[in-house]
Amino acid sequence: VARDQDMRRQIGKDIYFDLVDHEKVKSFRIQNQTLFSVFKEEIRKEFGVPVHFQRYWLWAKRQNHTYRPNRLLTHLEEAQTVGQLREVSNKVHNAELKLFLEVELGLELLPISPLENTKDDILLFFKLYDPEKEDMRYVGRLFVKGTSKPTEILSKLNEMAGYTPDQEVELYEEIKFEPSVMCENIDEESTFQSSQLEDGDIVWFQKSLTAESRQQFRYPDVPSFLEYVHNRQVVHFRSLDKPKEEDFCLELSRINTYDEVVGRVAQQLGLDDDPSKIRLTSHNCYSQQPKPQPIEYRGVDNLADMLVHYNQTSDILYYEVLDIPLPELQSLKTLKVAFHHAIKDEVVIRMIRLPKQSTVGDVINNLKKKVELSHPDAELRLLEVFHHKIYKIFPTTEKIGNINDQYRTLRAEEVLLLFIPYTEPILLF
Repeated sequence: VARDQDMRRQIGKDIYFDLVDHEKVKSFRIQNQTLFSVFKEEIRKEFGVPVHFQRYWLWAKRQNHTYRPNRLLTHLEEAQTVGQLREVSNKVHNAELKLFLEVELGLELLPISPLENTKDDILLFFKLYDPEKEDMRYVGRLFVKGTSKPTEILSKLNEMAGYTPDQEVELYEEIKFEPSVMCENIDEESTFQSSQLEDGDIVWFQKSLTAESRQQFRYPDVPSFLEYVHNRQVVHFRSLDKPKEEDFCLELSRINTYDEVVGRVAQQLGLDDDPSKIRLTSHNCYSQQPKPQPIEYRGVDNLADMLVHYNQTSDILYYEVLDIPLPELQSLKTLKVAFHHAIKDEVVIRMIRLPKQSTVGDVINNLKKKVELSHPDAELRLLEVFHHKIYKIFPTTEKIGNINDQYRTLRAEEVLLLFIPYTEPILLF
């Protein structure tokens, strides 16, 4: 049984869309054959609402997957058993009967008789949004006449919000939120009926803003705020060097662009001046490791694309801080080369970064400047090694763009020349 108190407690804290999380409201376990009138006595004991001040609404799931109070229980239905009512409310077999308990309160906030309900009356629920605080809350419900206009209830809405009676407000209807948000402006000069509002609909309102004042807020109106709430995502960032350790978290939006995500990471790391030096890598949900290949510069449209892995969604991203901007780096080929000295028993790892159209000969010439050779004229060769076995000796003319050092080791070594001293031939008889 959901009540106004549940909505006030949950909306803006536990939930933002629809009216209530039914898992968090008071539930009663009742025998199917119990008369509903007997159940109402249980409600009186639990909530302190006299039976004759209780009025009940059935909830209904709409085609757009929202869940709203749909209609009042009739006197005939209230004379039935709980089990019969459950069958009326559920099109499919379900052991639950979900109800909204409407209780009208008088001046001293004590229960009074329900208001007379006519066919022209529409039950609307109201949520208030504050763009300055980026905050929202449930402020109550009203019965309106279908033939009346929003302008006729503005003073009442201002009273519910704690505003001055003449405060101008903007009205919006919350239509749906899955798979995307639909929230449309309500014309204050049209009747509720012509705006197609019906029992259980949710109306948001906020103070009217000038074009200038709207620029001061991140989410100046209800639709932009709901879009933000629907898409917000807390992402856990880890350094690629320490993939098991969480570094920091950021609250982002799934529709944030590549540039916006990288910009926030750069800001967090104090690199606001050059976010292009940030490189991100997605998370593999199966191996619980970073994916082998990083995300290319502007290689995805938004954050949602960064977090998806096949049919799963992660909330982890890995970052690196590069020494050069990522677009520049992507035009280069970086090779990890293990150099083996000819005389000394040591291996030196060098990162060789060259344009992708460079050759193996260019790699060797670059490497010569970064390692200690056994003699100045030493010649080098580049080999591909896998599990201690030489698979290939690269010709110096081969382009480096096709070389993959992800799974195999690139080994560079000096080419040892064997010198055989020349002697005069000896003629034997």
